[in-house]
Amino acid sequence: MITPRTRREFLAEVGRGMLVATVGCSVASQLELSSARADEPAEALSFGPLEPLVCLMQETSVNRLLPVLVEQLRSGVELRRLVAAAALANARTFGGEDYVGFHTMMALAPALHMAGELPEALQPLPVFKVLYRNSNRIQERGGRKEEVLRAVEPSPDPRREMDGARLREAVRGKDMNEAERIFATLAQSPAPDAFNQLLWVVQDRTEVHRVVLPYRAWDLLGLIGKEQAHTLLRQSVRYCVKAESWPQNATWTEPRALLPKLLERHHLLDRSAGNRKAEDSWLEQMSQTIFKSSPEQSAEAVADALAEGISPSDMGEAISLAANQLILRDRGRTPSDEVAGKPLGSVHGDSIGVHASDSANAWRNMALVSNSRNCFASLILGAYQVALDRVARGGDFLNWQPLPLAQHLDQIKTTDPDALLREAEEAIRGNLQARAAAMVQRYGDLGHPPRAVFDLLLRYAISEDGALHAEKFYRTASEEFAAIRAAFRWRYPVALARVTASEFGRPAAGVAEARALLKV
Repeated sequence: MITPRTRREFLAEVGRGMLVATVGCSVASQLELSSARADEPAEALSFGPLEPLVCLMQETSVNRLLPVLVEQLRSGVELRRLVAAAALANARTFGGEDYVGFHTMMALAPALHMAGELPEALQPLPVFKVLYRNSNRIQERGGRKEEVLRAVEPSPDPRREMDGARLREAVRGKDMNEAERIFATLAQSPAPDAFNQLLWVVQDRTEVHRVVLPYRAWDLLGLIGKEQAHTLLRQSVRYCVKAESWPQNATWTEPRALLPKLLERHHLLDRSAGNRKAEDSWLEQMSQTIFKSSPEQSAEAVADALAEGISPSDMGEAISLAANQLILRDRGRTPSDEVAGKPLGSVHGDSIGVHASDSANAWRNMALVSNSRNCFASLILGAYQVALDRVARGGDFLNWQPLPLAQHLDQIKTTDPDALLREAEEAIRGNLQARAAAMVQRYGDLGHPPRAVFDLLLRYAISEDGALHAEKFYRTASEEFAAIRAAFRWRYPVALARVTASEFGRPAAGVAEARALLKV
């Protein structure tokens, strides 16, 4: 089990952090308290009691990292403390501006959630896999010498109200310093308030990393504490400022004009979210409307339903189901999409369906923790993005049929749960996406316990590289399975089985070494 720190462990960490702050990282390093630099700039961020662990994540070479992490566990440091330190090391190093870096940050909370699904002896494995990737990328980018995030002062301008609209103005103006100062001011408020103001910026565009980054940062706050809200959420501010300079930005800005029109037209700015529950048939129909319509029509349909009082949780289900179709129907990568590690026909990594599902999951979860205005906006944009994903990257999704096809189900002769799981695993190891999907569908249709299926898929989410997406997508699928109503829930492990079969055969760096060190 993942257990909380004892008071003695907490005080010991506080003591180490205070000593590092007093004597400096160089002397602390000689005392084996930290490995940070003596000439650390005065304006560098420091994380108090966590600073020694944060320094360890940044300065330990990747070939030494896993033995050091095992020693940390044996000395009483729990996994969530290692994840907290890794998240802060990642933020301080990359600031949301490095592709591998922010993907790794987004995998940290899912990895810790995955650990909680495992027997005690195996719990470090998914966390160590992501910590290995995290420290490796930090080292590739120069460690502490190349840190992006520095201390920032709140805005000194008392004449202008600091809110989400003002933050959005600075981001659109590509003024990084002003945007950082404004958000530092907003972050002095409670974390939920700062998060709601940040969403004004996030909602300017529907692009997967722009959407998933703030949600995964928010999810981390529940694990490591809302006192780190400013450090983790400001990464999204920087990401959004950088995105304003991308050449393709001019063609992706329709949401910034469409959203305010829909909020006004449907009178969603002056009302609270409704609580009207939808029937299963309505939910299926709405998911198909979102999936088959143009982005603008999908957004309009959702805005109209929200104005009629449909509950945000039900609307989130419809958006999630629409995104799930993109995984089940996808024909996989075409010859022009094929790259190393993502061959012809594959659907793992940054595929249309995985990106759409992770985005839909982020939008619906952000809707449920934000104020009414941002709840409505997140769901409207979630529907818009699913419809856009269907058309933006090509493919005849409306005519392609979702897996599993009848011919794949007809080939299954057994009803025994253990036999179905064995055959599902054989299909995964053979990269047989359609057969793996069919086996899991039949298992679910027969009413067998879902935990055994997730245990199987979790094992490969840990062992395989997943092209930076294995942890996030496993968490997306398991979250949606738990949240959605029974009539639709097996679509998620079916999609996960397909992605798992696609990604098999590319072992994740560090996992074999971690198993050997942990003797598991």
